[in-house]
Amino acid sequence: MKLYYFPLSTYSQKAIMAFHEKQVAFEPQLIRLFDESERKAYREIYPLGKVPLLILPDGHKIPESSIIIEYLDTHFETGTRLIPDHKDLARRVRFTDRINDLYLNDSVVTLLFQSWKPEDQRDQELIDRNRERIDTVYRFMENHFEKATWACGDSFSMADCAAAPALFYARQLAPFDGRPNIQAYWRRLEARPSYQKVAEEAAPHLAAMRGNAAQ
Repeated sequence: MKLYYFPLSTYSQKAIMAFHEKQVAFEPQLIRLFDESERKAYREIYPLGKVPLLILPDGHKIPESSIIIEYLDTHFETGTRLIPDHKDLARRVRFTDRINDLYLNDSVVTLLFQSWKPEDQRDQELIDRNRERIDTVYRFMENHFEKATWACGDSFSMADCAAAPALFYARQLAPFDGRPNIQAYWRRLEARPSYQKVAEEAAPHLAAMRGNAAQ
């Protein structure tokens, strides 16, 4: 299986965490999204140009991080079960995965993109709207993690794969200082071997991006 991804992409990180949790091997196909020629070549493979994208040995293409994880969890019995067999628990995992993707991750990424712009070109209304959305999610998470270990209870799941990359960027863009339960959850996430592997691969790309921004 070939996985097309970019190490700094939150959705790529989410999918790769799942591969590591499931202990499933893949052939990495790194796409540097900031390189115009690479983006153009990748669109010949996948016209939408989004990552991650999983291509099976028979050529079948599976886009979207949650759908890739669904495939891994239903086709491989190894490693961590990321979506429970129990129907109601599975629904909770899928719902929390959507919350973490659509209301936490996407809002954090919006703040990231806005931070790259000159200050006088930033959309303050957009920034305020997404900060408010993040704060709403934080209030829910702080209450939830007062008693729960992971996003959907006592077991690590797809929803936690979705939360980890978003909280990594959120530490600087929308800090969760003063929210001890989220801070404790983040420490559990960053101690997870699957996340440590993702962070290790992303580190040199992140350093290079920060170096270019400082020039």
